[in-house]
Order: sequence, then C-alpha cells, then structure tokens
Amino acid sequence: MIHSLFLVNSSGDIFLEKHWKSVVSRSVCDYFFEAQERASEPENVPPVIPTPHHYLISVLRHRIYFVAVIQSEVPPLFVIEFLHRVVDTFQDYFGVCTEAAIKDNVVVVYELLEEMLDNGFPLATESNILKELIKPPTILRTVVNTITGSTITAEIQGVIDACVKLTGMPDLTLSFMNPRLLDDVSFHPCVRFKRWEAERILSFIPPDGNFRLLSYHVSSQNLVAIPVYVKHNITFREGSSQGRFELTLGPKQTMGKAVESVLVNSQLPRGVLNVNLNPSQGTYTFDPVTKLLSWDLGKINPQKLPSLKGSMSLQAGACKPDENPTINIQFKIQQMAISGLKVNRLDMYGEKYKPFKGIKYMTKAGKFQVRT
Repeated sequence: MIHSLFLVNSSGDIFLEKHWKSVVSRSVCDYFFEAQERASEPENVPPVIPTPHHYLISVLRHRIYFVAVIQSEVPPLFVIEFLHRVVDTFQDYFGVCTEAAIKDNVVVVYELLEEMLDNGFPLATESNILKELIKPPTILRTVVNTITGSTITAEIQGVIDACVKLTGMPDLTLSFMNPRLLDDVSFHPCVRFKRWEAERILSFIPPDGNFRLLSYHVSSQNLVAIPVYVKHNITFREGSSQGRFELTLGPKQTMGKAVESVLVNSQLPRGVLNVNLNPSQGTYTFDPVTKLLSWDLGKINPQKLPSLKGSMSLQAGACKPDENPTINIQFKIQQMAISGLKVNRLDMYGEKYKPFKGIKYMTKAGKFQVRT
C-alpha cells in the first residue's frame, strides 16, 4: 500500500525518508512542492496529489509534512489515519514531534516505521504494543546509537561534464526533472544565468570539445543517501597479543545498480605487527612498516556480501591501542547520481541537422570514512 514516506520541514527540505519496497526517488516530491507553492496557506496543500505513476497523500502536523507515496489506488482516509498515527507515536515516544526530536532519535524512528508497516501495510500501530517491541529512548540508548550508527557529516559534490562536437552555432537548452536539487551551483560562462533564475532551464551556446557545464553542492546530510553500509568488529584485548578484525560491506539505496571498483584502506595501530585475514572475495595487502591494510574487492554482490575476517598480531607486552582504526572506502556506481539529479530533455535550436545525444550518470566516493 504505502511505498515510501518523506518528511518535509517548513523550509521545503526533505529531512527523512523511509522506503518499504524499493527506493522511490525523492524527485517525486516535486509534485508536492509545486502544490505547496500554489497553496495560499500551508494547511491548504491538497491532501491527495495524483502524479503520472504515484499518488502523494500528506498530512501537516507540527509544521512537518508527512508525505506518503502510493502506487495503487487505496482509500485516502486510510492512509491519512495511518500518518496521524505515526505522528502520535512519535509524540508519545519523544515527548514532542519536531524535526529536532526526529533527528535526535533517528534510529528509533526507523525502528518504529519498520514495525508499524509490513511490506507497506499497517501492522503494529498501537503504542502499548510498540513499546513491547521497541523501548522508548533513554539517555544511554541515545548515546549508544550515536556511537554505533549515525552519520556525522555527509555532502555531495556534483558536476555535469559535457562533450560537444557540433557544427555551426547550435543553441542548446537542458532541463531537469528535479531542478530543486540545484541550489549551490557554479556555471560555465556560456550559460545564460537569467533564464536559469527565471525558469530553472540551462540555456547556452556550447564551446567545442570537453568542458564543465556546471558544478553543484548538496550539503544537507539529510538529502545524502549513503549507498554503502559497513559492519565492523575490530577489537583489542588488554594484555593479549592478538586482536580480532571483521569487516563486511553491502549496498544500500543503490536503485539496483552495482557498486564497483571497491577499495578499502585502513590505517592500523602502530602496535600491530602482522595480520592473518581471510577475504571472501578480492585480495588484501598489509604493509608492516606503514601499517596500512588495503583490500581490493572489486564489485559487491548483494546475494553474497564480501567480508574480510581474521586476526591481528600485536607486539608482546604492548598496551592496548588507545583508539580503533578508521576505514576509508572508495567505490563507483555506474548509471546512478546519488544526488537524485535527472536530466529531463536536451533540445537544440539554430541548426537543422539532428544530433546524437547521450547521457551517463556516475557516483564516485570522495572521502568516505567509517569510524570504528
């Protein structure tokens, strides 16, 4: 029934999303934002908004829009009642239902949403039942969740690189399906900035050859979907000359696209003399001088997640390392833009011939670091 849920604050930013079946691009919310702009008051946004492939059903509570994405026709009041139940549950658990409270308890929020819906259909919605399954947050639990699972900072640096080989003086227009994503933008001098400001359409006469049409920056970590997750267990025992190293990687929110060219580097503590590890795929190297562990595992197979497990040998009598190592990951995802930016169409004016047009999306890891 309910495919996805988006939480939108009063500034029009999506600060949380949850998907139950497959990932629906946040660009579907553009229809909601358009209706929001047409509404004279926040309360006047239509509760049901049809789109070409979905229905958007929303409620406004505590200055937050709860927007459910539906793929098939269902009674709207049924969905609206469920969304109100979600808000009431958050308020019961956290005392208030605000953006800050939801962000501070994001782990509990996802646990609740997982229990309240089963494959998109309401399951456990009564507060007393939920509290048997998921304990309300305490100071200790909040600290543990912060240490073990939260994103400290995340941002996207995106670019659109063009390769133009056209004769004459073609005038091009490039439009996007979700131009709202482009806020912090730097343009090539050929772009007509006034038209971009007015219509959110790129209009330009391109130079010949390769050039960077624009670059953009998404700094809100709530809009950054981390495409890879890491499970780790790196332990050192006091007074022992052995340590344990376990690492597993998996894809997350990649729209079915493969995560490729994966390379994992970890700077181990100075007290580590050697490692004896068993990779389920790929190969690893360890430099006993620099203490750098590198694991080249290539492509992640979602059906058989790659892992690297084994032991570490420490100097005899050495103290337990003060802190665990960090893990740095490099990867590529072909035909996917993690920012969610999608090209709608490219048109040419001023010339009569028909050009060949092609587009390629790619996501590359910049500085992707996991603290253990």
